[in-house]
Amino acid sequence: MTTESRSARVSDTDVRPVAVIVLAAGAGTRMKSRTPKILHPLGGLSMIGHALAAARALNPHHLVAVVRHQREKVAEHITAHDPEVLLADQDEVPGTGRAVECGLEALAARGISTDTGTVVVSYGDVPLLTPELLGELVSEHQAAGNAATVLTTTLEDPSGYGRVLRSGDQVVGIVEQKDADETQRQVKEINSGIYAFDAGALTEALAQVSTENAQGEKYLTDVLSLARASGRRVSALVTEDRWQVEGANDRVQLQALGAELNRRTIFAAMRAGTTIIDPATTWIDSTVTLDEDTTVLPGTQLHGKTHVSRDAVVGPDTTLRDVTVGEGAQVIRTHATGARIGPGGVVGPFSYLRPGTVLGEDAKIGAFYETKNVTVGRGSKLSHLGYAGDTTIGDYTNIGCGNITANYDGEHKHRTVIGSHVRTSSNTVFVAPVEIGDGAYTGAGAVVRKNVPPGALALSVAPQRNAEGWVQAKRPGSAAAQAADDAQKNDDAPTATD
Repeated sequence: MTTESRSARVSDTDVRPVAVIVLAAGAGTRMKSRTPKILHPLGGLSMIGHALAAARALNPHHLVAVVRHQREKVAEHITAHDPEVLLADQDEVPGTGRAVECGLEALAARGISTDTGTVVVSYGDVPLLTPELLGELVSEHQAAGNAATVLTTTLEDPSGYGRVLRSGDQVVGIVEQKDADETQRQVKEINSGIYAFDAGALTEALAQVSTENAQGEKYLTDVLSLARASGRRVSALVTEDRWQVEGANDRVQLQALGAELNRRTIFAAMRAGTTIIDPATTWIDSTVTLDEDTTVLPGTQLHGKTHVSRDAVVGPDTTLRDVTVGEGAQVIRTHATGARIGPGGVVGPFSYLRPGTVLGEDAKIGAFYETKNVTVGRGSKLSHLGYAGDTTIGDYTNIGCGNITANYDGEHKHRTVIGSHVRTSSNTVFVAPVEIGDGAYTGAGAVVRKNVPPGALALSVAPQRNAEGWVQAKRPGSAAAQAADDAQKNDDAPTATD
C-alpha cells in the first residue's frame, strides 16, 4: 500500500485552480491545549498537514494558508511541511469571509492576479478530505460555469452546522445555525465550508459582505447569496462520505477522525496485498508504505515513514517509526525508531532499536537487546541481553550473551569496531574506542580495553582466591552458614571404604 490515494495529483488535462486558500487562523479553544488545534496529529501528519497535502495535490498555481492564532508556531509548522505555501495573516476583522479576503490580498501584494480562474477554499482542520473529492469539486464547478460551488453532505443531526438553502438544483444561500429560523433548522443538508469560486465573482462579492449578523463576523457564506442576486449560478456537490468534511474541534472529535482514518488506511493496505491479522489492534499511519505479501500481526503500530518490504512479517506487539524493513525480514515484539533492517533480518523479541541502527542481510538482533548508531554486517548475530552503541560490526560475527559496548566516558561518545567472523564470549565489555580484528575471540567476562589483533584471543584473567570459612565468620547463624556447616560435616563423614 502507498499513500497515492491521499496524494494523487489532478491530471494535466484538468484546469488548475489559480489558488487554494486553506483557512488556519482559528483559536481552537475547545481542544484545551497549548498546541494549536490544527497542529494536533493523526495518521502520521498534523491536521493542517493533511489539509495542505490534499490542496497541493490539486496542483494549484498558488497555495495560501491564512493564519492568526499562535501565528509563529503555526507558520513554522506549515513552512516545514510545504516551504512553497504563501502565508497570509488575518487581521482583527473576524469571519471566514475576511480570512479569504486576507488570502487574496496576500496574493495581490505579491503581484499575483486572481481576477480570473478558480479559487478553492478549504480548512486546516478537515484532515480526511481527499484530493479526489477536491478535484471532483473543481471539475463540477468549472463544467457548470458556476460562480460558486459548495461541497455539502447530509446529516441526521445537523445541529451546529450552516444549512444549505435550495431552489431546485441551485443553492440560493447558506444560513448559519444561530441565524436560522425553525424551518431552516429542519434542513439536513449542511455546508462543509469547502468551496470552489469563480475568482472574479468571489472578489466582487467579498467587497459587499458586511458583519451585520448574530456573530458580528464577515461570513464567506454571504458570497453565495450575493452571487445569486447578481444573476450568477451557484450549486452544490453533495458527498455521501461525511467523514471527508468532518472537522475536529475537541479531542473526542479528533480521536473519532483518527480512528476512521486508521480504518481506511488499514483496509486500503489489505486491498493492496497486505495481510493484517487484527485490524482492531493495528495502527498504521497514512504515511507508511507496505509492499504486497507483507504481514502485520496483532498489537502493531507503524508510524512515520516506515516501509515494510515484500514477505516481511512485523509483530505482534511491535512499534516502528521511520523504520525500513527489508524483504523477508521478521520483527517480533520490538520498539524501533530510525532503523534499517536488511533482507532476511530477524529482530526480537523485546528488542529496542534506536536511531542509526542498520542491520545487514540475514543478520539478527535478539531478545532484550538495545542498539544505537550501530551497523551490523551480513549474517552477524547479537542474540540476547546486551547493548551496542556507536559500533560497527563486520560480517558473520557472533556477539555473545551479555556483551556491551562502553561507549560513553561521561563527556564524549567513542566508537567500537568489531571485524568479521569474530566470536565473543558471554559478558564481554568493549571499552571504546577499541578495535577487534577479523577472526578474533574474547574469553568469558573479558574487559577489552586495547585493540585485539586478527585471530587473537582477548582474556581478562585474574587468579581466583577463596576465603574459606568467610560465611560462618561473617554471617553466623544464617541459613547459608548452616548449609555450609552441614556440607562440611557431610564431607568429613566416614564412608564405607574408609
